[in-house]
Amino acid sequence: MTGTTTGTWVTAVSVAELDDGDAMRFDHEGRCVAVYNAGGTFYASAGICSHEHAFMSEGYLDGHIIECPLHQALFDIRTGANLSPPATKSLQTYPTRVENGQVMVLLG
Repeated sequence: MTGTTTGTWVTAVSVAELDDGDAMRFDHEGRCVAVYNAGGTFYASAGICSHEHAFMSEGYLDGHIIECPLHQALFDIRTGANLSPPATKSLQTYPTRVENGQVMVLLG
């Protein structure tokens, strides 16, 4: 994981609002974050593609792979790893947990 290990847990979205295979954007203190539901496990990454300004939550999620909606770069949502051009940099990822029906994201 390329995310932080310290910070503040922030409520991102209700579990009920994010169906399997979907992604959602949320903003917190000027930071854009994408939250994904892959088979009932929740992941979070930087919300903007590392290549160009495109919202990752608007991309196509297939298992653990998100496709950027602008130029179709592929990223692994578990690690943020860049898997294809035109992007050359990984996405930052953030730890997640579910608490009281809410997806929480650890932002540092």
